[in-house]
Amino acid sequence: MSPAYRITVKSIRLTLALYASERAHVTDNLAPSPQVTESALVGKILKRLAPFLAILYIFCLLDRGNVSIAANSMQLDLGFSDRVYGLGAGIFFLGYFLFEVPSNLIMERVGARLWIFRIMITWGLISAAMMFVKSPFSFYSLRFLLGLAEAGFFPGVILYITYWIPATSRARAIATFLTLTGILGLFQGPLGGLLLGMDSLAGLQGWQWLFLIEGIPSVLLGFAVLVYLPDRPMDAAWLSPEEKHWLLSRLSAEAHNEHTVRHLSLSLLIKDSRILHLCLIFLISATAGNAVGFFGPKLIQARSGGAWSDSFVASIGIIPAIVGAVAMWLASGHSDRSGKRRHHVAGGYFVAALGFLGCVYAPTAWWTVAALALNALGERIGAGSYWALVTNLLGVRAAAGGIALINSVGNLGGFFGPVIMGHLKERSGGGYAAGLLTATGLMVAAALLALALRRQPTHSATEVDETPEAATSLAR
Repeated sequence: MSPAYRITVKSIRLTLALYASERAHVTDNLAPSPQVTESALVGKILKRLAPFLAILYIFCLLDRGNVSIAANSMQLDLGFSDRVYGLGAGIFFLGYFLFEVPSNLIMERVGARLWIFRIMITWGLISAAMMFVKSPFSFYSLRFLLGLAEAGFFPGVILYITYWIPATSRARAIATFLTLTGILGLFQGPLGGLLLGMDSLAGLQGWQWLFLIEGIPSVLLGFAVLVYLPDRPMDAAWLSPEEKHWLLSRLSAEAHNEHTVRHLSLSLLIKDSRILHLCLIFLISATAGNAVGFFGPKLIQARSGGAWSDSFVASIGIIPAIVGAVAMWLASGHSDRSGKRRHHVAGGYFVAALGFLGCVYAPTAWWTVAALALNALGERIGAGSYWALVTNLLGVRAAAGGIALINSVGNLGGFFGPVIMGHLKERSGGGYAAGLLTATGLMVAAALLALALRRQPTHSATEVDETPEAATSLAR
């Protein structure tokens, strides 16, 4: 091949790349400004997007988890046993599992803004409909449908973050999102306690008001998504052309890391054990967390000897939430600086296991709250780095299905956990020790699995491809 021919081919390729870049509204003929730095740009993006995403997610958690706040009064009114409650609380995650991967793949195709709007409208309506539960069948049915409706939201948000944030800042970004969620979640318990206090108002029980009033804002926020949330960086009017170019070039360069999963397929799942390894870590830790989480208010009230009311127990949940939020924020910065993701995950899960073990031997309700706070501290330290591991592993094309797959398999722990705890509690005559010890062992197993994780991508801040081809590959 002659030199002139090679030069011509290169010229054609460069011209096509620049043309594609212009169509994607990326100004590639401008060199990235030396003033565009990762720290400043990530800070700008997080300031704009993280608070709004956190508000959306807190209502997701409210509508998913308010059944634990309603549990005592709801069980008393409807005559549900702990086994019925545990199955109903957990069956949510079966629906979630079934529709998780399809939901994220649809979001990748139709865009985040439209699909998150759909998710929020449907889950808000179904959550409000929980006020009409009368029998175990209606309880199981609505919880299952709620899981179907909500499927894809959290992995969708994590996927959305990968569109905007480089890998080297991803633990910080995910931790910012989850910490803001944790801060807003401080009001979850007190709000639940206040709504339970509306008992007998207008002929409705307090737990019915709880489901109704916490479901409506999700529907309203769904419409806000259409107005506020851009699909991709190139759609953001608040980013300059230079910022868009820098960001798209950087993300594209990271997508070509040699240890990154490029395309997700069944054969790859068999060959690449890292994805299944991450699924297993999440599954085991989620089983432990949900076994205790859905029974947490009942555990605290039992340790109080019945002296603490449902509303006070709901309000006191603010303490573990504060501890977890602060721990996550502090740990995420160190995780990004050191790059030692798996050590943060493993260390956090070991501390979380100590918190569960403390619950076994806690002599009073206040000591139980302290043990749950220790658990929250450890679990939140691990969470930010865990999702940074996941998103760093998956390339651009594998991210939609991969994040959803890992989250859906992991969230099966949300089904197994409450069912296991309800079963062990009834078999032991109403005690919590067997379930708490099981959760402790599972958390230790998750920590050991995290330590065993190998061959994770390492993204250096200097590995940036500034070519037009790099920017346009991501824009497509």
